[in-house]
Amino acid sequence: LLFLAGTVSCTLFLAVNGLYSASDDVIELTPTNFNKEVIQSESLWLVEFYAPWCGHCQRLTPEWKKAATALKGVVKVGAVDADKHQSLGGQYGVRGFPTIKIFGANKNKAEDYQGGRTSDAIVDAALSALRSLVKERLSGRSGGYSSGKQSRESGGGDKKDVIELTDDSFDKNVKNSDDVWMVEFYAPWCGHCKNLEPEWAAAATEVKEQTKGKVKLAAVDATVNQMLASRYGIRGFPTIKIFQKGEDPVDYDGGRTRSDIIARALDLFSDNAPPPELLEIISEDVLKSTCDAHQLCIISVLPHILDTGASGRNSYLDVMLKMAEKYKKKMWGWLWTEAGAQSDLESSLGIGGFGYPAMAAVNARKMKFALLKGSFSEQGINEFLRELSVGRGSTAPVGGGAFPKIHSVEPWDGKDGELPVEDDIDLSDVDLDDLGKDEL
Repeated sequence: LLFLAGTVSCTLFLAVNGLYSASDDVIELTPTNFNKEVIQSESLWLVEFYAPWCGHCQRLTPEWKKAATALKGVVKVGAVDADKHQSLGGQYGVRGFPTIKIFGANKNKAEDYQGGRTSDAIVDAALSALRSLVKERLSGRSGGYSSGKQSRESGGGDKKDVIELTDDSFDKNVKNSDDVWMVEFYAPWCGHCKNLEPEWAAAATEVKEQTKGKVKLAAVDATVNQMLASRYGIRGFPTIKIFQKGEDPVDYDGGRTRSDIIARALDLFSDNAPPPELLEIISEDVLKSTCDAHQLCIISVLPHILDTGASGRNSYLDVMLKMAEKYKKKMWGWLWTEAGAQSDLESSLGIGGFGYPAMAAVNARKMKFALLKGSFSEQGINEFLRELSVGRGSTAPVGGGAFPKIHSVEPWDGKDGELPVEDDIDLSDVDLDDLGKDEL
């Protein structure tokens, strides 16, 4: 059995990537064509961000195609495989699938679609948004791509999120910063720099929002700040360099559109982002929400606290956290529970026979799992997860075909366990001398 994981083989990829094809009226969007097709378009767009493995997306597909055909020539209907193009999904804050966004007059402010998942509901929402867009144009309030362009040319405040750096301010801002800096070195007379300026400005705003300010876009006028230009060997314009704490600066050699810049910034952010949360299974909601939202959920069953104490348990949790860090780009969920706390879950995953600690990787959409057969160590778990990530490893169906009942439990308090306190027997009223006589 093939096991769907983070990266997949070609044959498996073809099997799951068939939601839309060139013969549909749905326009397939990618980081390469998104800016040209959507952002620079005068049309109203409805865009679905989907994952091929997502059941809700698969059910939406025929309705989305019907809506696209009905709206042909009126409203553009597109789809992004956000599992394949995670940078594009991340750029628009996609956290679950499917996510539908409406790109109207102001393409930099997409609206979330909250309506029904039928073709009728989708078409109604599209026509309502189209009516609003036309009325805005009629009243002269259109905030579309072209008006944004005019405001930039007239010196509007679009560069508000680009940080201007100088010879004096560069070191104190960038040198020991925990944030990632993308710095453009430009010359005011340079035509390529002028072309880049609106893209850099728009990307700066989006990146600031998406990374909570952890990736910063800046600009240096290299004709004025010649000390910096000399230090970093700037020979042509624009030159973009990436600065990260403790590392030598590297040249950015990607595309010059806002989507290219944003994609690279989000990659830098994910490289520096904290690992996924490691959650204790204290309720059904924790298990369901984690496993439903991720391709795989990695579930560890750790020995009872009386068998390991706090230090032993924390050493196991540390191993899991290191693996979560190593595989954080896979978008997996990470869970743990104590032996015996969720015995039905253990049984459904075939855990217990190998002793504790144990680990299972569960594909909740297929209700299949794979068990760690090697050691519960960085090396053993890494080998296990590496096999899964390339589609190898033996799997079995989850017992009963669904997750069993999950018991609500108190979260671990971080302390060593205590043996149950036995009831004290009050001997104050017992005459021990009489008790001895009776026995004689």
